[in-house]
Amino acid sequence: MNWLTNVVPPKIRSFLKRDTPENLWIKCPDTGQLVFYKDVEQNQFVIPGSNYHMRMGATARLKSIFDNETWYDVALPAVVADPLKFRDERRYVDRIKDARAKTGMNDAVKVGYGKLEGNAVVVAVQDFDFMGGSLGMAAGEAVVKGLELAVEKKSPFIMFAASGGARMQEGILSLMQMPRTTVAIQMLREARQPYIVVLTNPTTGGVTASYAMLGDVQIAEPGALIGFAGARVIEQTIREKLPDGFQRAEYLKEHGMVDMVVHRHELRSTLARLCRLLTKAPPAEAAASPVTSPVDLPEAASPA
Repeated sequence: MNWLTNVVPPKIRSFLKRDTPENLWIKCPDTGQLVFYKDVEQNQFVIPGSNYHMRMGATARLKSIFDNETWYDVALPAVVADPLKFRDERRYVDRIKDARAKTGMNDAVKVGYGKLEGNAVVVAVQDFDFMGGSLGMAAGEAVVKGLELAVEKKSPFIMFAASGGARMQEGILSLMQMPRTTVAIQMLREARQPYIVVLTNPTTGGVTASYAMLGDVQIAEPGALIGFAGARVIEQTIREKLPDGFQRAEYLKEHGMVDMVVHRHELRSTLARLCRLLTKAPPAEAAASPVTSPVDLPEAASPA
């Protein structure tokens, strides 16, 4: 007999019961250390001690980049939710509903326009929590919209990539986003504006085969998994044992696939410095000046 449930009166039971948040503690995937969630959150989701870089949500990422944590959300073109009426173990539309409820996002990519140390930039963030950051029609439209806005505003475009690849539930329509985003990047280059890519953990599949590896500058976060096919698939194909650290950010930097590996705490200042160098902009104070008025932005923009 459980005395708490069977003997103690209901009112006392409710008083004794304490609700504990599910995410109160985080276990470091590298060392197994248990860390208080609030400490990790305040440390930009980097585990203190081990410096392991946890995945970072789109909103938290934008807050860490823009001046005063202020930007304008760029509304994105609407797409057909389930063009192929796809169903596996569950209906595709049900999976989308669950992902939207979990992340608070409409799809895997969020685009913001604001200031980075005083200079206007467009930033797109891919959220791995939304169906593995998979590239579908909505995500492709978001990246293209962000690139078009950067061309219009004559500002740098910064892409934070995190994805498992193309979204299988959309078939060929998903694969078509690879050439579409590539063409949009070429438009940005013709406008002579920088395209900077930050590769986060993980960045794989069709995203790596398109816009994630086309940056003027390729930055990676420490320990990020970056590649097209999985290591096991490659080993089975070439029938050789892969070296230690294969497809990790540090390995790719050593072999010329990535320009630099930057700790998350230094990422904001590094991006600001690169934007100034590539646009020949004078140093600007990031002071308390608010982001520029959205009056001249498309109607799709709204304050975050």
